[in-house]
Amino acid sequence: MEHFFSIIGGMGTIATESYVRLINSRVKIKCDQDYLNYILVNDAQIPDRTAYIKDHTQPDFFPALRSDVLSQAQLKPDFFVMPCNTAHYYYNELASLTDVPFLHMMRIAIHNFIDNYPNEKKIGLIATEGSIYDHLYADELSKVGRQVEFGGPEIQPLVNELIYKNIKEKGIVDAQLFYKILQLMHDKYGCHVILLGCTELSLAQEKASDHPYNVIDPQSIIADVTIDVALKIRQGIEPQQALKKYMY
Repeated sequence: MEHFFSIIGGMGTIATESYVRLINSRVKIKCDQDYLNYILVNDAQIPDRTAYIKDHTQPDFFPALRSDVLSQAQLKPDFFVMPCNTAHYYYNELASLTDVPFLHMMRIAIHNFIDNYPNEKKIGLIATEGSIYDHLYADELSKVGRQVEFGGPEIQPLVNELIYKNIKEKGIVDAQLFYKILQLMHDKYGCHVILLGCTELSLAQEKASDHPYNVIDPQSIIADVTIDVALKIRQGIEPQQALKKYMY
């Protein structure tokens, strides 16, 4: 297979499925051959990211990711994409394993926020406790001069319920709970834009987008970037050139 990319997924599986569904549905097709070429590594056995980030006595998820990246690198994909926000905790270590370019979902999403909301100096963030605990998004936003609003103590338990109790455990999206979280972030904490810092939240947005709030959805954004880059490479543009504006 020529001109393909590798997806490091399975964190969690239905969130990865959402990403794949987005790229398949958004690419313009007239025949089977118009779809993108990719290899999906749905490694559902990767240890819990948040558990390790908060407590290093828990199983480290890096070895599994390292193995997946190295095995895929041998196949020489044009680029890697990893549709999991919290796993970007190890982005630098993973990207250094190979010369294959590795898209950074968080940075791409943040630059999308800056481009589309240049006058907004603050963004609300809802995410896993791991992403928040280790300042994964907060640090990236600080680099570009933006502030983060996490909301009050009532927000994270609601987010955890949506991510873990609903989506990960039951495979369902509680639309009303999702709307409640967005409404609180907007009305109570003054967030005109809210960043969905977990791919389970991106799944919620895919399934329950009928709301009035402005969101930055990294998974949706990286799906569009994936399509743009893959099609440019297919048209004969060198991978490094096709990826250039996205390698922040």
